Amino acid sequence: MIDIHHHLLFDTDDGPKDLESSIAQAEAAIADGITHLVCTPHANDVYEFNPERNRERVQMIRERVGDRLTLGLGCDFHLSYDNIEDALQHPAKFTVNQGSYLLVEFAEFMIPQTIGDTFYEFTVKGMRPIITHPERNPILQRDHARMAEWMRTGCLVQITAASLNGRFGKRAQALAWEMLEKNWVHFVATDAHNLEGRPPRMTEAYNAIAKRINEEAAQRLCVENPRAAFESRKLGPQPEPEGIYVYEDQPPKSGLFSRLFGK
Repeated sequence: MIDIHHHLLFDTDDGPKDLESSIAQAEAAIADGITHLVCTPHANDVYEFNPERNRERVQMIRERVGDRLTLGLGCDFHLSYDNIEDALQHPAKFTVNQGSYLLVEFAEFMIPQTIGDTFYEFTVKGMRPIITHPERNPILQRDHARMAEWMRTGCLVQITAASLNGRFGKRAQALAWEMLEKNWVHFVATDAHNLEGRPPRMTEAYNAIAKRINEEAAQRLCVENPRAAFESRKLGPQPEPEGIYVYEDQPPKSGLFSRLFGK
């Protein structure tokens, strides 16, 4: 399995505090069956995002775990004005492995009405926004239909593995499964921060998806799509999402949405 959202870098944000804690977290990920992992430190007004420092810490962890875990580097990108302007000027600064995919996180108290315009600007600059854990956002829990607009313009969606077992509450759990069943999800990731409350576990989510939906969906969400993001490739064909198109722009039955993501 491939985890594209993981707070592994020590003394960088609210994840591990020292190198040994990072190594222990990496070992837990390996034990769970995770083979690739993107280190995604926060970039917000609390934690400084320092690419050079982040690369140094990735290398320190890589030297300890060897080839048992393939590490990449990205960002947990908060949609502040300063961050947005910086990303538009330096598109590869925040993306997964300096490719085309960008993990974006909404604030819990406000989502600007103009955020769709921001996403459009990102795509013009070659960035593909991935909306992270919308099932956990209080605003989107109340009005998750807003995501349909963003998905129509090409945004992707990542949910947290632990949301599926109720770790983040019943509302998050219910919305996560609803989005999965409507084909609104493209990635499952751990968003791991530590070994206690936020451990790096994907196997349980993989098995739950395989049982409730099917094995193909679990493989697509936990392996195939994350691998494409890790390698900055187009996603393969995706199932048509339910209910994101208004009457006048329904896609043709030939699968416009699937073709949008690759051959």
